[in-house]
Amino acid sequence: VQLQASGGGLVQPGGSLRLSCEASGRTVGINFMAWYRRAPGKERDMVAQIGSGGDTNYANSVKGRFTISRDNAKNMLYLQMNSLKPEDTAVYYCNAYLMGVGKGHYWGKGTLVTVSS
Repeated sequence: VQLQASGGGLVQPGGSLRLSCEASGRTVGINFMAWYRRAPGKERDMVAQIGSGGDTNYANSVKGRFTISRDNAKNMLYLQMNSLKPEDTAVYYCNAYLMGVGKGHYWGKGTLVTVSS
C-alpha cells in the first residue's frame, strides 16, 4: 500500500484546511485509517482514526474541530480541520492498517500544516 498525503500549507489561526490522502496498491485489504501528527520537538500522536465501517475516534485536542472521513470507492482519506490553532502546527501523516498479506501499518510522507498569523 502506498499513501500520498496533500493539502498542507500556511493558515491563520481560526482558519480551515482539508488534508487528503490517496491510497494505492493493495487497497482492498485496508481496515482502519488514521491521521497522525508530529509537532516540532514532540512525538508523533494520533489525531483521528476511522474504521472501515465509518466509526471514528479523535484526540481530545481536536474533538469538535476536526472531522475525519473516507471514500472507500476512491481510496481516499480526508481530514477537515476547522478553527485551527497555532498548536495544531505539525507534519501530518496518513496511516493505513492492512489486513491479510502484508499485514501491518503503512505510512505516507507527511504534509506540513503551519498555523500562524
